Amino acid sequence: MNDWTTPHDRVPAQRNAEGWTFLIEAARDLRTTGAVAPSGKALARALTDPVRAQAPRPLAVLEAGAGTGAVTRTLIPELPRASRLDIVEANPRFASRLRSLVTTHPHLTATSAQVNVHQTYVEQLDTDQRYDVIVSGLPLTNFTPVQVERIMARYMELLHPGGTLTYFAYLGTRKARALTAPRAEACRHAAVDEIMATYQRTYATGRWTVWANVPPAYVWHLQRPLVSADLIEPQSVEASR
Repeated sequence: MNDWTTPHDRVPAQRNAEGWTFLIEAARDLRTTGAVAPSGKALARALTDPVRAQAPRPLAVLEAGAGTGAVTRTLIPELPRASRLDIVEANPRFASRLRSLVTTHPHLTATSAQVNVHQTYVEQLDTDQRYDVIVSGLPLTNFTPVQVERIMARYMELLHPGGTLTYFAYLGTRKARALTAPRAEACRHAAVDEIMATYQRTYATGRWTVWANVPPAYVWHLQRPLVSADLIEPQSVEASR
């Protein structure tokens, strides 16, 4: 597994209106918003690297937790001709913005890519489609362990064998919560970290440290095995969303 680091001097310039939108939506509901700030350019590029790596053949790509479209705007120009992009966003205000982005983006006409926005949770996405690449914008440490198990199981189910899941995790969040959050919250975060560590040990092909993001983040690439029997079985825990 590779562990690479982006240059420290690549500081993203975008944090104005979208940043305020994220803060407002995060105050409403962290589950449907997923983050407290839009991804910077360096993070967006690291997340979309698997799409560039598999071009120029047509690809089926899923972006989950797209927010206001910070990563989507980087992703769309990278889509090979005749590709398919499904965008999943549970927040209704963000989903509306994403539909506007898709209908006005000039690159889509040129590539004849098929792009659809789905306002739902990725665990509830109703599709028989399987994807070459899944780009996840969901900070999983915001969720309960049961939700994370369901999300990760769904991601692996939606990938073609050999397909790549790419996602990010902010640096230092577990330590910060251990120092400042109630014990139950710190324990929840630690349990989610352990779930993700199991997936990383089993499926990871690379990890990148993106310093030029606020806050800095790791980007992980996981690959679904070619033999489906090798998939991690989700824990059988009864809990509601």
